[in-house]
Amino acid sequence: MTDRVYINAVDADGNPLSLHVRDGRILALGAEPPAAGAAQVTDLRGHLVLPGFVDGHIHLDKSFVGDRWRPHRPAASLRERLAIEKQELAAAPPIEGRADALIAQAAAFGTVAMRCHVDVDATTGLDNLRAVMTAREKWRGIVDIELVAFPQAGVMSCPGTPQWLEAAVREGAEVVGGIDPSTLDGDAEGQLDCVFGIAERLGAKIDIHLHEPGEQGVEQIARIAARTRAQGLAGRVAISHAYALGDVGQGALEDVARKLADAGVAIMTNAPGDRAFPPVLALRAAGVRVFTGNDNIQDSWWPYGNGDMLQRAMLIGYRSGFYTDGELLTALHMASHAAAEVLGLQGYGLQVGNEASFVALPAPNGAAAVAAVPAQRFLFRKGVPVGAAAQAYASVRPAAWPAPRVPRRSP
Repeated sequence: MTDRVYINAVDADGNPLSLHVRDGRILALGAEPPAAGAAQVTDLRGHLVLPGFVDGHIHLDKSFVGDRWRPHRPAASLRERLAIEKQELAAAPPIEGRADALIAQAAAFGTVAMRCHVDVDATTGLDNLRAVMTAREKWRGIVDIELVAFPQAGVMSCPGTPQWLEAAVREGAEVVGGIDPSTLDGDAEGQLDCVFGIAERLGAKIDIHLHEPGEQGVEQIARIAARTRAQGLAGRVAISHAYALGDVGQGALEDVARKLADAGVAIMTNAPGDRAFPPVLALRAAGVRVFTGNDNIQDSWWPYGNGDMLQRAMLIGYRSGFYTDGELLTALHMASHAAAEVLGLQGYGLQVGNEASFVALPAPNGAAAVAAVPAQRFLFRKGVPVGAAAQAYASVRPAAWPAPRVPRRSP
């Protein structure tokens, strides 16, 4: 057995925290240091300890991280944006290398899991999916990556795509995606028949990109919630973006929030900078699970992002007008526990019996970390310090514990 004891840390609420780790799992944790025995003891110097972050929405196949900087090219329409993306990705290095570079960057910030949307349609086939699966394999055991077969070009409007989506799930994608069933596809019922049909036949989860605005978008959300409830898929369906929830009045919001909560449909928002987005606190108060992710990172869609989920939590709080500690902790929860629940992660979080993978950083509590986004991150995987963490913290034997008996020399 390998025992490690970590002392002098604080938890998200700023309370004293010590951890006892054995064979990579949390044996005990609490305010008081555990009996050390023969364990290696490490002083965390008053730093905040958090579970690793969870990115609930990322596109590893699109990013230019790991490639040269590419200036953003404006587009007048969605179809023009898709055409620009195709051109730029065709001239970029292979997906495997770019995906690997972005996973490495996110992991260095403390991300331990992510849901990755990968383009699958009649033009790309399974090429993107297989490339990301290759990158995923390299990080197995370090970053847990769930894959979504994402029909970026549409489902019904891109002939052959339904068959490719089903093939992607059979190949290993855990989630089947959709996108704007009315405004992009022009056939809401047809797209939802396809997506929900694949999920039901193959036991997949569902995550639908929904950018449709206003009342039209809310009607679409209600339609997805109704199907989820009818097919008994509570807890297995998410809607990403759901901009419409930020467009409508209080009455319409309360009505659709109740439908989402009753159906067990989650909402992902990354608080985009150019439009209204779902009101986080109102949805959570109604019982809707709301989580977050980085979405696009330095790609053809926008030049922003670095893969840091703590920074994303800050942006959620900033754009939502969060000021109190409780509100800031809500943003942190969206980038950790809420996203972990949507991904179905087992053994996640700082609890006895769970894997001892966590992040330490210089902050007095979780709210302060969200507000300031400290650049320093010290990573621990399965109880072992990784990289800079091994040099940052000294092994100690606190004075409160019996020191080794050293024989006195005779004069």
